[in-house]
Amino acid sequence: MLAPDFDKKLLAPWHWPVWLLVGLLWLLAQLPWQLQLRLGAGLGWLVYKSLGRRIEDTRTNIRLCFPEKPEAEREAMVRDVFRNAGLTLFETANAWFRSPEHYRSRLTIEGLEHLRQAQAEGRSILLLGAHYSMMDLGAAMASLHFRVDTVYRKQKNPVLEYVMTTRRLTYHHWTIPHEDMRSLITALKTGHIVWYTPDQDFGTRHAVFAPFFGVPAATITTPARLARIAESAVMLIHFHRVGDSETYRMSLSEPLQGYPSGDDLADATRVNAELEQRIRRAPTQYMWYHRRFKTPPPGGRFPYQYKRKELRFQAEAARRAEQDS
Repeated sequence: MLAPDFDKKLLAPWHWPVWLLVGLLWLLAQLPWQLQLRLGAGLGWLVYKSLGRRIEDTRTNIRLCFPEKPEAEREAMVRDVFRNAGLTLFETANAWFRSPEHYRSRLTIEGLEHLRQAQAEGRSILLLGAHYSMMDLGAAMASLHFRVDTVYRKQKNPVLEYVMTTRRLTYHHWTIPHEDMRSLITALKTGHIVWYTPDQDFGTRHAVFAPFFGVPAATITTPARLARIAESAVMLIHFHRVGDSETYRMSLSEPLQGYPSGDDLADATRVNAELEQRIRRAPTQYMWYHRRFKTPPPGGRFPYQYKRKELRFQAEAARRAEQDS
């Protein structure tokens, strides 16, 4: 897909603060990595100390998914999740404003032969991954070996949407809004490599409850449906930063055999297990601050603290019920 046309309305004064933020991101990408690392860690510490609800959501996820770990170790994991969240800003800036060639000698990639074989067979490829903290940088580094389409959620701010889309198109092939299923299917049917992340809770529509780290989680069945429609090879992708170094590892699995099977629950369970296995390689580089279990199964309990608007909604619903009775 072509980059969006620039609209002069984006230069209006009320957009200047966002342009200043974009300029700051460019500047951050020019800094030496060790300085980026320290600044990112500091930003993560500030977030850890200030975003109470996100912290509690993360604690809940870590407690549910790592019940075998002592509480002190789980809290250390929470702190490191937000340390990595702080680094996300810098790694995204590097993806947008630094050449991927900078990372060629810093990236180790395994399993590339599986992708090449699927391409040689003339198959489209559905790459299933998870929400790791360096997603944009992972895609930029992948472009050194192959270009992928990405499915994303549009930004509400028009300047940020324009900058994000144009910069991503320097290393992605297509950027496909998540609601544009027609373009997603077209991409697969025309032999593209599509990067898709099925690890978030979108409710019960087109979803089943499959275990994720042993916890029943609303899991979308879209990957199996897409693979069936386009007869795509389905592979897993994983990437992570090696400690505090500026080196990264990426791995590609062999195509999943017997997938899709026709059993939505079995397919979702299999994908969740594959994602879990990879997340455990560097667990605090996963975005645990998302409410992965916000849709409980029938008879289950909502595990998170309610937001104010959720409490207001519950109170209003209770009042209406009382009036109706």
